[in-house]
Amino acid sequence: MQFARIFQAKEKKLATQAELNDFLDGIERRAYKHAMFAMHDSHAALDVVQDAMIKLAEKYGDKPPEELPLLFHRILQNTIRDHCRRQKVRSNWFTLFSTFTGKREEEEFDPLDTLEDVDNQSAPMPPEKALEQSQIISKIEEALGNLPARQREAFLLRYWDGLDTAETAKVMGCTEGSVKTHCSRANHALSAVLAAIGVNLS
Repeated sequence: MQFARIFQAKEKKLATQAELNDFLDGIERRAYKHAMFAMHDSHAALDVVQDAMIKLAEKYGDKPPEELPLLFHRILQNTIRDHCRRQKVRSNWFTLFSTFTGKREEEEFDPLDTLEDVDNQSAPMPPEKALEQSQIISKIEEALGNLPARQREAFLLRYWDGLDTAETAKVMGCTEGSVKTHCSRANHALSAVLAAIGVNLS
């Protein structure tokens, strides 16, 4: 029985360099948005995504293609959390030193980029429709950015990246029940934001 499992593991087709490159090309934009929602800093978000991609390629680049999404999301979320912890430590020290120097620089926050049309349609929509859509997207992005980190992480992994509940739980290191709770709360919060601007999802 054990020999059969070993044999089956060896039978798995490993990702080629082209498949790895295609996966990274396809995930890059969504990964960047994940990082932006968490950090509100375009340069830091780009660095985090690049770090996560390098880690995936170096440590898991020879894994089967179907395992790459779950591995990458786990690496990305860990990299985001590590970066935020380091920034918090730096901020604490900076605040401490500023009490002695009397100088403090204000941190700059870049606005989130507007999401592209989901269907990538090339035909331009009427100006009033385009304005309405951009306003709704802006409100959604603002609401996502204001969600508690775990709710935002669960929501994006489930409904944006398409992971199922079990996969999301593995990435987040929690139970499936916790994922469902986080997603439910995120859905309620986002629905309330949309309802306030006259958009009804029901």
